[in-house]
This record gives sequence, structure tokens and C-alpha cells, in this order.
Amino acid sequence: MNADKKTLLVTGGSRGIGAAICRQASRAGYRVAINYVSNQDAAGALAAELESVGGEAFAVRGDVGNEADVVAMFEAVDKAFGRLDAFVNNAGIVDVKARVDEMSAERVARMMRINVVGSFLCAREAVKRMSTRQGGKGGAIVNLSSAAARLGSPGEYVDYAASKGAIDTLTVGLAREVALEGIRVNAVSPGITETDIHASGGQPERVARMQDLLPMKRAGTADEVASAVLYLLSDAASYITGAILNVSGGR
Repeated sequence: MNADKKTLLVTGGSRGIGAAICRQASRAGYRVAINYVSNQDAAGALAAELESVGGEAFAVRGDVGNEADVVAMFEAVDKAFGRLDAFVNNAGIVDVKARVDEMSAERVARMMRINVVGSFLCAREAVKRMSTRQGGKGGAIVNLSSAAARLGSPGEYVDYAASKGAIDTLTVGLAREVALEGIRVNAVSPGITETDIHASGGQPERVARMQDLLPMKRAGTADEVASAVLYLLSDAASYITGAILNVSGGR
């Protein structure tokens, strides 16, 4: 193990945008911790893939909506790599298409527990390890927002949009809070992107249905979003904090 290499933890890293971030980060020289909650096979296969081409990676289970899991996940990274230089708050859920007047309290609470509370808990643990005020060496955090935060997702999932609005506020507030502690905090806000999140929300045809309405007449890819994330983590973005970068094809 090369202890001089930077270490990155990506929540929800076993598939979609998270997996694309892990692959690009590994190619850029990061040691990568791949968080998953249920798909152990996919996370393990990705870690093996990265290691097969000379990278350093491991899969770590944890439900970001569970505080004990979050703490254990970060402690596992401490044990495996001994440091944390970068963190991507990527894990999140969407639910089936519904109007607000059709949503149960349980649905909304689950959405906020995972997408909002989970992101806060993970950011808390990342700051504890990175902050120069707490003995760390600084670092970078990137949160995954969504164009839904601006657009509201009426008639589809306003609860998801609201959770991503909270991520935007977390990004701006935390960035200012830790700006003098060596930590930069930014967000990437994807638009319609070709991942399986649409199928998990009961709309596998959503990309095909929406793409002609987009200014660029196509959906984005997970790699395009990942490239924006890697830029914000990099030294090339050293004077950028509190930014929300739209990766939405003009939407």
C-alpha cells in the first residue's frame, strides 16, 4: 500500500455515477473506498476491477441513513488507508412517481433520512478527519445534488427535489463554515443522466421520454458527471468552494 496516495471515499459507489467516480478517481491515482448498502457483489467486483489494473480499492458496507453505519464506515476507511483526503456524498434514493398529495409520511421521512440526514452525517465524519482545526490536513468534499432542486419535479417526486435543495444549502453553508480549515465543499448538479436511478423510480423510459426536451437533445452520461466531480476534488479547483456546478446539458 502506498500511504502517500490520496484516499477517496464514495458513498453509493457500486453503480451508476458513483461507480464512474470510483473508476476515474482510481485512474487519477486515488486509493478508493467504495461504499454500498445492499449490492455487495457489484461493489466487490468494482474493487477487484480497480485493483486488477494497479489501483487500490476496497468495498465497505454502510447505510448512510444509519448513524452507527456511517461511523463504522469511516472507521473502516481509517483502518484500511489511514487517511481521508476526499469524500463524495453520492448515495441517495428516489421513489416512484407521485404527487405530494399522494405521499405518505413514511415515504417523505425515508427520503429525508437517506438523502439529507445521511449526507449531513457523512459530511460530519469527513470534516472530523480533514479539518486542520481538528488535526487533519485538509481535503475536498463534493455533494451530489440534482437539477430537480431548481426545477421542483412537479408531478414526479417533489420530495426528492426538496431533499436535493437541502444538499445545495448544506454545500454552501458547510463550505463557508470550514473554509479556514483546509476543506473545500462543492456540489455537482446533474440533469437527466443515463443511469438506473430512473428504473428504480419506476420510470425506466424517462431518459428516452425527456431527451428531446433538453437543449442538447440528449441525456448526460455517468462519466460526464464523474469528470465534473473529479475536477472539483482536484487541485485545479483550489479556489472553488461553495459552488454548485450544473452538469445538465443546459436544462
